Amino acid sequence: MAASATLHCLTGCAIGEIVGLIIGTAAGLGTATTVAISVTLAFLFGYALSTLPLLKAGLAVGTALSLVLAADTLSILTMEIVDNLVMVVIPGAMDAGLVNPKFWISMMIALAVAFLAAFPLNRYLLQRGKGHALTHHHHHGSSAGSSRPWIPAFSSGALAAVIVAFMLGGLLVSVAADTSDPDVSHSADRLER
Repeated sequence: MAASATLHCLTGCAIGEIVGLIIGTAAGLGTATTVAISVTLAFLFGYALSTLPLLKAGLAVGTALSLVLAADTLSILTMEIVDNLVMVVIPGAMDAGLVNPKFWISMMIALAVAFLAAFPLNRYLLQRGKGHALTHHHHHGSSAGSSRPWIPAFSSGALAAVIVAFMLGGLLVSVAADTSDPDVSHSADRLER
């Protein structure tokens, strides 16, 4: 259960950070502003992925959000601190840009380390009836008899596959851009800056 809880938070963090980096890069924002947008979106997507199963089980939006805020905030905060520290420690990772393989490899390392940091925290919280333990019994109500069957349900395996596919896709695109015509690669780097 701790691995599943950590994976849900990690997926939201990864999606939010990449979307934030895309926005910051496209808008030509500085590193600090881009990181702030990325962290904000990481929390937003992390909370959203944890809220969906509760809404599917029939909880009201306000109730679901208050449970998710109590259950996920420490996990997401831990991931964001660790993930950003790892990106800062890896030379050139913060300045690499989205079409640079260094960025994607650094992001994979940072997310893996963030997972390893948040997993024991989530396990500790679960053992004490806190964290995802606050939401877990509601998840069982989201079976075939769900009061909101139109809300999607994401298994841990599907979330892991999404993260891996997203990271590998970004890495492949960046490698392709890096090995393509040098003028195209330099133009892409200039657009990112």
